[in-house]
Amino acid sequence: MPKITDLYDDDRPREKIAKKGVGTLSNRELISAILGRGVSGRDVTKISADIEKILDKTGGDPSYKELLEVTGMGMAKAAQIVAVFELSRRYMEDDSKVVKISCPEDVLPVVEDIRSKQQEYFICITLNGACEVIKRHTISKGLLNQSLVHPREVFADAIVERCASVILVHNHPSGNLKPSQADLDVTKRLCNSGNILGIEVLDHVIVTKKGWVSLKKEGLMPESV
Repeated sequence: MPKITDLYDDDRPREKIAKKGVGTLSNRELISAILGRGVSGRDVTKISADIEKILDKTGGDPSYKELLEVTGMGMAKAAQIVAVFELSRRYMEDDSKVVKISCPEDVLPVVEDIRSKQQEYFICITLNGACEVIKRHTISKGLLNQSLVHPREVFADAIVERCASVILVHNHPSGNLKPSQADLDVTKRLCNSGNILGIEVLDHVIVTKKGWVSLKKEGLMPESV
């Protein structure tokens, strides 16, 4: 495998993009173009070859941790690679399948089915850095209390999915939208836990068959510590 410095100028990835267009580069050359250079004792072409293997294995979804295990990859270069893939995903993904949360009303279609339930459902919606829904998780069914809605259960999937934030939602079968003291206590506990984990609790929305209330909008969310 030739070193980047052994190639003719026109055959080097970045120069090749300028002269022939990005579509002419191989996957390995594209990775080299992103990285720019290697490190002492390890040329960028060798690092790119290892990263290409990771991409082949993961189907184009490399993790930051996996990239750091490549010899010659530091935190900055690993961050570059995952940032490129995340940015591409956000722009290239079918918009019709993406649910973005920008206000409490945007949450309602995601939890429409629980609004008329006769049992109390507690839902955790995980979001990425662009406030797009990753997944909806049902945490508990039944009376809301701190033993059923434990931080361990709420944040288990959020950690696995490497989400940036979460929105909490539960229904009031009684139709009364006023947050109870238990609602506020659970919210405070989960917000404190989220602060420790680095996963922000953006809001806690209470829904009924006929209405909804956002604790954030009402000024009832605990302040970050």
